[in-house]
Amino acid sequence: MLKELHLQQVGPGSHFDIEFTDRLNIFTGDNGLGKSFLLDVAWWVLTRNWVDQPAYPKSHTSEVPKITSKIDVQTGKIIVPEVDVESHFNFSEQKWHSNSSLDNFSNSLVIYVRVDGGFSVFDPARQRDNAYNFNPDTLWNGLRLRDKVVCNGLIQDWITWQNQPNKYPFQLFSHVIKKLAPHPSEWIEIGEPTRVSVEDVRDIPTVNLPYGNVPVTLTSAGMKRILGLAYLLVWTWYEHTNASKLRQQDPVNQIVLLIDEIESHLHPRWQRVILPAILDVASYLQNNINIQALITTHSPLVLASLEPSFQESVDRLFLFKLEELEVTLDEIPWAKQGDTVGWLTSEIFGLKQARSQEAEIAIEAAEAWMRDSDMSTFPENLRTQAQIHQELLKVLPGHDQFWPRWIVTSERKNPDLSGV
Repeated sequence: MLKELHLQQVGPGSHFDIEFTDRLNIFTGDNGLGKSFLLDVAWWVLTRNWVDQPAYPKSHTSEVPKITSKIDVQTGKIIVPEVDVESHFNFSEQKWHSNSSLDNFSNSLVIYVRVDGGFSVFDPARQRDNAYNFNPDTLWNGLRLRDKVVCNGLIQDWITWQNQPNKYPFQLFSHVIKKLAPHPSEWIEIGEPTRVSVEDVRDIPTVNLPYGNVPVTLTSAGMKRILGLAYLLVWTWYEHTNASKLRQQDPVNQIVLLIDEIESHLHPRWQRVILPAILDVASYLQNNINIQALITTHSPLVLASLEPSFQESVDRLFLFKLEELEVTLDEIPWAKQGDTVGWLTSEIFGLKQARSQEAEIAIEAAEAWMRDSDMSTFPENLRTQAQIHQELLKVLPGHDQFWPRWIVTSERKNPDLSGV
């Protein structure tokens, strides 16, 4: 598992220093500050593979660019905790090189769920020097490398597993799909396969939903992401146990999940349950398995969903910020905010109000007027009581909680105001 990561002159910030916890590490912050970049680097540190191109260091700096990591490494049944690995960029070769002989070894299964719809898997029992990178097509229809089939794909494996309903893969897969459903009233069950196209002779898996039976190839983007994740979790673990038997060794007891924008394509009802469900599902793969998750999110509902289960001893929350043209990454003390409005107006998201920008400005003008403040800094159409009132009528619903205070104050200061 990943214990620490230190970046010097690499990425959007000059220095990032992160101490990870053993269970849940949540990263949030504005777009473009480095959340996806951080997951890419963490993936490389754990697997020595880049999904796309390597992270390029800053070229104009007096400091030497480097990536330093601290990981748990297992050799046989012996765990050597917190091994330091320091990596430097060779500008001539355009590659990163490390100082450790343990460079190409990880004792964890690593699964990377990318925001572009792709998935990556590193399995130390199958391919120790490389990872498997899936795009949506190869995930569903199969992946071949060097003329060998390394993954049959979701469609074929699903049908194969379903034809053996009493065996382990299908039972686990069925459970995972049910567990990842957004709500008891929006359940997901495995249906009977069906032929979809005259040009495709394959039977296609289906899911039973509250409104009917749907072939998986015709489901929504959000549903496909969930089904792909469920399949990949089960496939990765199932193939790892098979490979471990062939190598006559025990399966690993550690899985690292990297998930970028976990709320991607998901309805708010699903955003509210997806992360607790994924953590719960991963624990079903094997008793006493250790799950470390690195998750990025922009969703206040994802954070609100963690309030019942967040444990400060094993979970951490991090925030990327832009301050004085410098990107920083800091651990934020966990504090319950109660609801999405509380999260939106907290330090994490930094909104003054959980409203439209126009409503926020109108209320700020109203509050300034109620305090007898200088109104010259506000737009010309928001400097008098009557102007502010008309704008509030335009941008606020009639039941908004700001109305009572505004009306009472307006009547007290100007009882003759028309329309209040």
